[in-house]
Amino acid sequence: MLSRLIQTLTDAGKATEVFSSPDGSTALILPYGARVLGLFAPQSEQNFFWTHPALDAVESAKAFYESNQWHNSGGDRTWIGPELDFFLPNYPDISFSGYTVPRQLDAGNFQLLREAGHVLLVNRLSLTASRSKATVELEVTKALGPACNPLRYEPGWKDMASVEYAGYTLHTTLRWLGSSGDGPLQAGLWNLLQLPHRGEQLVSTYRRASAKRYFGAPDPEDLSISEHLIRYRMHAPDVHKLGFRAVDMTGRVGYMYPAGDQTALVIRNFAVNPSGEYVDVPWTEPANRGFAGQACNVNDALGSFSELEYHVPAIGKGTGSERSDDVSQVWAYRGPQASVRAIAKSLLSAEA
Repeated sequence: MLSRLIQTLTDAGKATEVFSSPDGSTALILPYGARVLGLFAPQSEQNFFWTHPALDAVESAKAFYESNQWHNSGGDRTWIGPELDFFLPNYPDISFSGYTVPRQLDAGNFQLLREAGHVLLVNRLSLTASRSKATVELEVTKALGPACNPLRYEPGWKDMASVEYAGYTLHTTLRWLGSSGDGPLQAGLWNLLQLPHRGEQLVSTYRRASAKRYFGAPDPEDLSISEHLIRYRMHAPDVHKLGFRAVDMTGRVGYMYPAGDQTALVIRNFAVNPSGEYVDVPWTEPANRGFAGQACNVNDALGSFSELEYHVPAIGKGTGSERSDDVSQVWAYRGPQASVRAIAKSLLSAEA
């Protein structure tokens, strides 16, 4: 619930910001970690996103944020890739036991700024690449804007009065401030959306594509591939990840899951540029570049959630760029299953 979540975080010492769109959509921003922690339709307190169960009560939230563990609050977060360089400091050891979330990135030290009525979150940080040992100085900036329902002018929308909608636009900028060391070094924005587990990710593609295993052992029966859609059921009791190539992706990925007696659909709409340097790679294939999207099934001590992830082409040495500006939309719907499936067919693929 929106009001309860705000109160719990406030009592736990974590301030929040509320972004309201002209259409009544509400996004809850947690400056700590620069997360969009929740998305709510007009007159609704039901969150479309997953949040950590510790945030259900003040006492557990305080204990969570006072602990030494990674504070994975949930929602929509921004990381920096490639993962091999910035999250596996002992590479070529790629075991999960050595996986480390850089605290200077998440939760980071985000400063909240207000400019012309907009809220900006800015973090300057230093990261060292595990492969080249080079260090880079970066600046990440995040801001929200409205995202109107893309179906609002479509004739069929008038017949869907029982379907709720909420959305926002995410503006993310990465700036290269400097580097040290002689090794090759590139870095790219990486946006990850955490959603309730036991749903189905729907990846829209231009052709019959493929899904690349990054780590873990997904069940082949959970993956279905047709001419213009990759369908991936995310319900397994472990952790595994799949990647999707930039040349195949249309830039729209959805996630459909049961929401009580209704069905929810969250879609991310983002730009894909196969000419750009997509530098995040499967852990065992460090030269295999070109993946723009990923799906990560998590059901372990970290929690039970599904991640819809996308990468932005990298900046840095050899790219000709020292700044990246990315704009994406999140569109979320909730209502009767038949209506929500019809929306998925309109916005993702007729095969959805």
